[in-house]
Amino acid sequence: MLYKYHMTTTPQLTELSFTVSGRVARPCAEVFEAVADPEQLSRYFTTGGARGRLEAGADVTWDFHDFPGRFPVTVVEADPPRRIVISWGGEATIDQSDRTTTTFEFEPLDDDTRTLVTITESSWQPTAKGAENAFGNCEGWTSMLNALKAWVEHGINLREGFYV
Repeated sequence: MLYKYHMTTTPQLTELSFTVSGRVARPCAEVFEAVADPEQLSRYFTTGGARGRLEAGADVTWDFHDFPGRFPVTVVEADPPRRIVISWGGEATIDQSDRTTTTFEFEPLDDDTRTLVTITESSWQPTAKGAENAFGNCEGWTSMLNALKAWVEHGINLREGFYV
């Protein structure tokens, strides 16, 4: 698992962001579909269910047993099978609407027998609360990558019973 934390190169820190990535032993289109398809996403990540396919311009919802309540998610961009960009809620963000930007990138490896999945989230304020929320989401996306790998490669739901 690769972790990267980004800070601006200017003398004053203006935004917090992070990147996590991992490799999944399946073709790029199959891994992309496991993220874009709400039925699959609900099986290994959104423990309370995902509603709506991750397609450009779509407004969907995600629900989690560990954070009850539906989270609205806007799909800013979708370029199958290589990229999905979403915007969703967060506290202590640099955007006045309290939203972050999360980018999923899918890169085929080894003649498309494996996929490098990279998730980058940005828009956190460079404050104690912004850092707390960014680190929490970094943990969440890392968990999602682990669960995605177990689901796509072995049909195992790592999150089942984990939160409730």
